[in-house]
Amino acid sequence: QVQLVESGGGSVQPGGSLRLSCAASRIIFTIYSMGWYRQVPGKQRELVAVITSGGMTNYRDSVKGRFTISRDSAKNTVYLQMNNLKPDDTDVYFCNVRGYGLDDNYWGQGIQVTVAS
Repeated sequence: QVQLVESGGGSVQPGGSLRLSCAASRIIFTIYSMGWYRQVPGKQRELVAVITSGGMTNYRDSVKGRFTISRDSAKNTVYLQMNNLKPDDTDVYFCNVRGYGLDDNYWGQGIQVTVAS
């Protein structure tokens, strides 16, 4: 079974930085994209950033210029460098890995990011 191990979350003050990592293991399909989503309790998960196998990226408008997503294909690991963090960035962040098949869609358990003075 596919495993996604997330790390790097925590608490920082506004203006601070964090780097999230997500390492995928037991992958038996070709990865199409790896990304990060956020979820406020009671609401649907929302895209933060995604990177495809071809290197194309897409970001939520509110994080453009502050967050950078990158990927180490050899390690099946995706990173999210978060700079100039704001209180509105506070949330649980989920790693996502997708393949080309409809069933190839996996989520991590989520990692807390808190931005507060």
